[in-house]
Amino acid sequence: MSTSANKSKAFAKFKIVFIGNQAVGKTSIIARFVYEQIPQQHQPTIGIDFLSKCIQVDNKTVRLQLWDTAGQERFRSLIPSYIRDSHAAVLCYDVSNAQTFIDIKQWLEYVREERGSDVLGVLIANKIDIEDRAVTTEEGEKFAKEQDLLYYEVSAKEGTNVQSTFKNLALKLLGPIQEIEQPTTELSQPNIANKIQLQSQDQQKPQPEQQKCQC
Repeated sequence: MSTSANKSKAFAKFKIVFIGNQAVGKTSIIARFVYEQIPQQHQPTIGIDFLSKCIQVDNKTVRLQLWDTAGQERFRSLIPSYIRDSHAAVLCYDVSNAQTFIDIKQWLEYVREERGSDVLGVLIANKIDIEDRAVTTEEGEKFAKEQDLLYYEVSAKEGTNVQSTFKNLALKLLGPIQEIEQPTTELSQPNIANKIQLQSQDQQKPQPEQQKCQC
């Protein structure tokens, strides 16, 4: 078999769109995954932002193309066009804000109207580091089960479960080859937040893992 054929079998890329209300932490989740830190300060996403990262999963190089959408009402008309050719739609809410969870139903309608069930649906509960929760784990799991969504709980601020959630998502997109341990809600990772100012992709220095990836 040719080298190019081997390479194509060992490489995959997926478009993942993040949607949800403003300030639920979509940008921070993506930054924590890509840079392993979150921005000290950042403005609300305007329109659509894009980042990507390559990871190794099941002996394959997987490139995750992460599309960060604005949660403000005036930008919502842009979102369907980005969902249209996505492989996964990640719906995010803030566990300390019940309204962001209630509004997930509307965000899910955007996804279903464009793609039906032809896209992997993922529900992410963010900010589990906050003790005073307005939405319980049981409520999130129940909704995800009813709507046939994957469900993960993370803390972008603390870094809890972020890397394992993306690895699990990559495995699901590759197919039922193998499963890794589901993330737990235990807060075990050190808090390394508030150390960097997130810049545009062009301004960022290449990360070590990104330099290795020629995708």
